[in-house]
Amino acid sequence: MFDGNPAPGFRQHPGRKLIYSRTRSRVRVILNDVTIADTTNAVRLAEADYPAVYYIPKSDTRMDLARRTDRSTHCPYKGDASYWNLDLGDKIAENAMWAYEHPFDEAVLIGNHVAFYSEKIDYISFHPS
Repeated sequence: MFDGNPAPGFRQHPGRKLIYSRTRSRVRVILNDVTIADTTNAVRLAEADYPAVYYIPKSDTRMDLARRTDRSTHCPYKGDASYWNLDLGDKIAENAMWAYEHPFDEAVLIGNHVAFYSEKIDYISFHPS
């Protein structure tokens, strides 16, 4: 499962907790009345004092509406994040979606998943099963 790509942040802050949990509840992402993502296979990540984030498999996401941008960020616990605009023609949500395409070993569960900034889309709905 691990490929020898450990997160350096945990060496400096061994008490830091990232809590991953798979959910079978339905998670949907909506922008401009268009369903961008719809899944029952999300991974919920609770990290420190941040609000929990749902990572959705790319296979359950309208990647045809995503346009990669030059933006990138680095997390010492998860790795390097890539970003996408969501392009709906008359509405573009800039850098609204991100992913850790080559996550550190400790974040391998969110590999091949994307997440969304709630303030850049209309809403994320969560329906418990």
